[in-house]
Amino acid sequence: MTFFKSFLASCLGIFVSFILLMLVFFIFLVSSSSQPLPDVKENSVLTIEMSGNLPARILPSPFETYFDPAAANKLSLVTLKENLAKAAADDRIKGVWIKANLMSAPWANLEQAYDHLKEYKESGKFLYFSTDDIGMNEQSYYLATVADSVFSPPYTNFEFDGFISQFTFYTDMLDKIGVEPEIFRVGKYKSAVEPFLETSASPESRQQISEILNAATSTFSEAVAAKTGSSVEEITKLLNSAPVNRLETAHEFGLIDDLLFENEVENLIKERVGLTIDDDLNRISFKNYGQIPAASAGVDSPSTFDRIAVIYADGAIMPDLGTDNPLGSSGTITAENIQKQVNEALNSSSVKAIVVHINSPGGSATTSDLIWNTLKTASEKKPVVASMGGVAASGGYYMAMGADTIVANANTITGSIGIFNLLFNVKELTEDKIGLDFEIVKTHQYADLLDLTTPFTPTEGRIIQQNVENGYEVFLNRVAEAREMTRDEVHELAQGRVWTGSAAQEVGLVDEIGSIDDAIAIAAEMAGMEEYRIENYPKQKGLFEVLMSGTEAKVYSYLNS
Repeated sequence: MTFFKSFLASCLGIFVSFILLMLVFFIFLVSSSSQPLPDVKENSVLTIEMSGNLPARILPSPFETYFDPAAANKLSLVTLKENLAKAAADDRIKGVWIKANLMSAPWANLEQAYDHLKEYKESGKFLYFSTDDIGMNEQSYYLATVADSVFSPPYTNFEFDGFISQFTFYTDMLDKIGVEPEIFRVGKYKSAVEPFLETSASPESRQQISEILNAATSTFSEAVAAKTGSSVEEITKLLNSAPVNRLETAHEFGLIDDLLFENEVENLIKERVGLTIDDDLNRISFKNYGQIPAASAGVDSPSTFDRIAVIYADGAIMPDLGTDNPLGSSGTITAENIQKQVNEALNSSSVKAIVVHINSPGGSATTSDLIWNTLKTASEKKPVVASMGGVAASGGYYMAMGADTIVANANTITGSIGIFNLLFNVKELTEDKIGLDFEIVKTHQYADLLDLTTPFTPTEGRIIQQNVENGYEVFLNRVAEAREMTRDEVHELAQGRVWTGSAAQEVGLVDEIGSIDDAIAIAAEMAGMEEYRIENYPKQKGLFEVLMSGTEAKVYSYLNS
């Protein structure tokens, strides 16, 4: 019977694989015949739409890339850097026109985008920003301060009134529905559990959030002051003024260079590139320009085959539960995925160093420890540098301890060295409000330790709290070893406290302040490399690879279910 099932699974797997192969072949024919390489005309302007988030990297699903070859060129920090570098060198591109409205990217990502725009401007080509009927907020205007000129329609929104962080508390709601939170934590700053315990923020929580907001305010105000020629004090006064006729005030103050409709901005650009109003402006979109090879744009590629592997770790840190989306990113960081990518980089003779870009608020402590070990082991074979993105806190900071060097942006949210366990006692909800009754039969005293239908006894509470404290001690020791501190020195900086990148460097939790480009440069120096290429991980999977992977195993599993 086992042989028969295996044979049948193999036959079905081959049949399904054949069907999928035909499907992939058909999709390939359709996509390849309908999507020619974009044409970049002389005297062109690169147009970029900026709105919403600005992630470090986007990895589209294979289906997206087959039906839309430009899907891999969606706006991200990686593609922004690549396209701006091409635009700077490409004689056919005369300038860049960015159309922006409300942005919600982390400040660390905005800092990096700001640097990419500054590097592009060194080419001497123009950079214009404009907005639409939605208008710009502080995040988008921060990037606009790099531009030669910033334009806005005469009547739209312009958000220029400072920064805010809102706390949400669930305590009263939980009381009403009969759910009691059972919380075990270490550290007075570990505020992630406060919404389930309190109805207002603790002084420690308000302190660290205020520090983060103040750091963003400083970055923003200095950029605005540099554009307008005003002092930071004058910018602060304007931020505190009543937001009435804000756009007009911004124009008068020099934040907005001119109030023009989009067609008027276009006419201005035509004049800039030597056209008349009646001429057509040659534009090329960001996604289409991303398909243009760097060499054809005039960007020289390194002649060496030596590479630096850049591994992007983005999302919550979670155990591998077998729920990854085969068609795209799962949005989580697992030990298995990181180990697979690290091993691939280690096994490549052309890869001389590894940079791990971390954007994670944390997650599972045990998974973080496995990733720490993977990076620590890898660092014994090749240089490993951790590059912190918008947030690398808790487990995100934990995993960075396996690297040789840690680089963070000035506004990276990091630290949060602490552990908590959040459970819920649903006895009142299930028994009194819903009407469910439970009875437990167990073989040993603590078999029902994590049962949520009864409150924890004092003994059970002490057991869970001790496990949390043990995990905290492991975390402290990992940091102490990596940062060359004592356990007590780390404890003073820990207790769940969140730091900005700049503050973390001052207290010794990170090594350097800089972007991922700085982290790559440090990795190259550690590996003794003057020329190198960048190889990004995880690599883009082909549609055929995704559809074919595990087909036979899945059929076999189905037959045995």
